[in-house]
Amino acid sequence: MPPVVTALREKPRGRVEVDLDGAPWRLVPTDAVVRSGLAIGRTLDRPTARALGRELRRADALARAGRALRPRDRSRQALEDRLTRAGVPVLARTEALETLERVGLVDDARVAATRASLLAERGFGDAAIRHDLEREGIDAELVEEALGGLEPERDRASALVERRGAGPRTARWLAGKGFEAATVEDALGGFEPGDGFADDA
Repeated sequence: MPPVVTALREKPRGRVEVDLDGAPWRLVPTDAVVRSGLAIGRTLDRPTARALGRELRRADALARAGRALRPRDRSRQALEDRLTRAGVPVLARTEALETLERVGLVDDARVAATRASLLAERGFGDAAIRHDLEREGIDAELVEEALGGLEPERDRASALVERRGAGPRTARWLAGKGFEAATVEDALGGFEPGDGFADDA
């Protein structure tokens, strides 16, 4: 005969201790207890055990994704890749990511805008920023929206040339930072090496 839930004791950190047939069984996330319908007097039959297992997998996926979001904002695709590598089942991954999106913890538009702004501040051109966001798994439309929210690439390049100096070394540096060739040419065309800017600055 399947065991019966004889006690549910609330514990710290969102956990519930479950007793089966009068003996402690395991600690379970509170959300999993609620969603699986565990209650005192309920038999832990096969359907209930399956429902609980499903909720435990979903809770594990949410916890893993939450830990991955602590250091920095991440795209949905980046989180999905992490959960896949951790062996989280497809359904649990999908439900966890949908939950995080619903509450605003996963937002690809925000990730794209924030990341693009940070990279622009670090002196990167549009091509490098686009590549970085695409590698993060951001949708192409959101990438272009994020780039559109930045100061124009030509203006950023001109400011860098003014700071570093006009010359071949700066041209190579800008190209290495992902600025378009035409942008580099335009930015350097506004300055002459003799304008007081050191070529090797």
